[in-house]
Amino acid sequence: MPFDHTLLHYFPDGRWDIEEGLSGWNNTTRFVRAGGRKWVLRIYETHRDIDKIRYEHEILEALGAAEPSYRVPRPAKFGGGNTIARLTDGTDRLACVFSYIEGRRPEEGEERTAVALGAAVSELMRDLSALKISSSPVYRPYYELESAYPHCSSERVGEFCSSPPPEFAGEAVALQAIGEAYREFRGHLPNFRSLPHQLIHGDLNDSNILVEGEGDTYRVGAILDFEFCTWDLRAMELAVIVSGYLDRDNAIDLIERFLCGMGGHIQLEASEIEAVPLLVRLRLLDVFLHFLNRYFDGVDQEPTLKEQIRSVYRGLQSLENVSDQLERVIRRHLGGE
Repeated sequence: MPFDHTLLHYFPDGRWDIEEGLSGWNNTTRFVRAGGRKWVLRIYETHRDIDKIRYEHEILEALGAAEPSYRVPRPAKFGGGNTIARLTDGTDRLACVFSYIEGRRPEEGEERTAVALGAAVSELMRDLSALKISSSPVYRPYYELESAYPHCSSERVGEFCSSPPPEFAGEAVALQAIGEAYREFRGHLPNFRSLPHQLIHGDLNDSNILVEGEGDTYRVGAILDFEFCTWDLRAMELAVIVSGYLDRDNAIDLIERFLCGMGGHIQLEASEIEAVPLLVRLRLLDVFLHFLNRYFDGVDQEPTLKEQIRSVYRGLQSLENVSDQLERVIRRHLGGE
């Protein structure tokens, strides 16, 4: 098996069973049964930077020690406290093992999940703001777009969007709109630096949580995938989640339920509330650049990038339709009115 040498670090008796897991866009996941327990093996596909994973694991250790009401992944240790192994298959990929967390994936687009996520996010934001982390973040804030993606200079992005390669001719309209949004947006980036900052998860959506219970006991039982946790705009946590609702027919209803779930525990400054629609656009553009960079780097192929182009285009269209409503509902729930 390709992961046997890696698993030997964690389970030196060599006894385990591997099951296929749900893998996301960025990583490969396998479920492992060993030592009478269930574990999760994660293979990082996006990068080979061990410092990024060390920072993620430091966050997880600190959050777990704080004993929040939700659970977070706990990295397994081996060899004197190491949590990260390097694959020996010639790819130089990095891997780790987490203890398995019971729970179920929510059905996407459910209003009850939006409420539950709001409650969990308000607690998570408070918890992250209180953490004392000795290491420096490796990922840059969202608004530092141009330093985050080495293959995506503004010139190269502009050229790709205005004159796409023949294989992307079918996405020309979407790319034109994305390119225009990117050009217009770059002028706003310096203004974000003065807004409140804190540690944020940075990638929260229905696929990165587990839920439990039914009816009145329905809640978020676990928050997963802290890979992109970094020091960023406080309001960016909200913007990331809002962006994930935009492709739903009931987008504003879901956003309203999410904000209700936050229950007034988090209040944003007026400048943050005004910035949220722009930050949602920033998230959408960041998703596009993330996958464009992976395409240029040879990690992803045409079908993956095409799917993301269409998704980002739909998100930008939806944001344009709900932008005014979005600011009003955020002000009502998080503006202290």
